[in-house]
Formats: sequence, C-alpha cells, structure tokens
Amino acid sequence: MKLGILSDSHDHLNNLRRALSLLQERGAEAILHAGDIVSPFAAKVLREFPGGVFAVFGNNDGERKGLAKLLDVSEGPRELELAGRRIVLVHEIERVPEELAQGADALIFGHTHEPTIEPGRPLRLNPGEVGGWLKGRATCALLDLEGMEAELCELGRP
Repeated sequence: MKLGILSDSHDHLNNLRRALSLLQERGAEAILHAGDIVSPFAAKVLREFPGGVFAVFGNNDGERKGLAKLLDVSEGPRELELAGRRIVLVHEIERVPEELAQGADALIFGHTHEPTIEPGRPLRLNPGEVGGWLKGRATCALLDLEGMEAELCELGRP
C-alpha cells in the first residue's frame, strides 16, 4: 500500500490539488495529513481524493469543528494501522512519547516545514510544506508501506 503524506498546506488550494493529483498518479491509496490544513474550504479539496484521508490538527488549524465535520481529523499523536503497519501521525514531533514512537513502524510529522526522511524503525518522515509559503519549496511525500520506503515529491511552482 502506498500513502500520500502531506503537511502544512495552509490553505494553498492550487498546491494541495497538485499534490493530490501527483500522489494519485503515483499510486497512493490513502492520504495522511500531518496538520495545518487551516480552513474548511481546504478540507473540501482534501475530500476530493478518492481514497481515505486521515489527518491531525496542527497549531494553525483554527476552525477545528468545521474541519472535523468534513474530515477524519483528530488531535495528535494519532495511531493508525494500515496494511499491517503501525503509524503515528502528529503535527509536532515533540508531542510523541518515546514509548509510542518506539512501537511504531513510521512516525509522520510536520510543523517545521523542513522535509525529512530518516530510515529506520520507526521511519521518521516530515513531507515538508505543501503550501510552500514559509520555505519557498512546495513538497509532499510518498510512502510505500510494503518496503517502508519514502520519497520526497517536489510540486514545483504554479
């Protein structure tokens, strides 16, 4: 199973659509969003993805009730089991207790807007920022759960 990994989209609808399209073309069956979607209108774009979408709140997600009406979103850290793999999804990695991280196959996080792929167990993955607002580089990631291999995907500039 392949997962599309997003974070920090910050209402950048064009980049969000580009990321979803790219990830779908690359075979992603579900999307994990590590927070800072921001507004319900961006959540509506996420809902356009044909597979499951799982998310956690970030520090800039202001209208949480509106987001929760549209998406499967909760506070992090959030534990998921997909294709036999234990995944911990969180916005700020500092919020993950060490014992929870040690029991996971993958630790997915955001917040820093810095893409990070650290192999091992758990695999530590920050897809960077879909929005591209802070660092000027719009990225997402693709995670293949079978081989626990992740790759960064550049969205380029609109």
